[in-house]
Amino acid sequence: MDVHARSTVGYALDPESGQVWQRRMGADPGEVVGWVRSLPGPVKAGYEAGPTGYGLARLLLAAGVPTEV
Repeated sequence: MDVHARSTVGYALDPESGQVWQRRMGADPGEVVGWVRSLPGPVKAGYEAGPTGYGLARLLLAAGVPTEV
């Protein structure tokens, strides 16, 4: 994911089929979590973050999505 203060762009890849999903979202982390949970599983998430960018990771982890920051 490409996470910024005002927007997030999510990308997902199905390694078996090669299908790619992309979605541009606003700053609401709930929208990001909803999109990630809508993907066919299993799903893992990852993104880079500064010192204030861990709230999304906590929400994803709470939703049961393995997440690397």
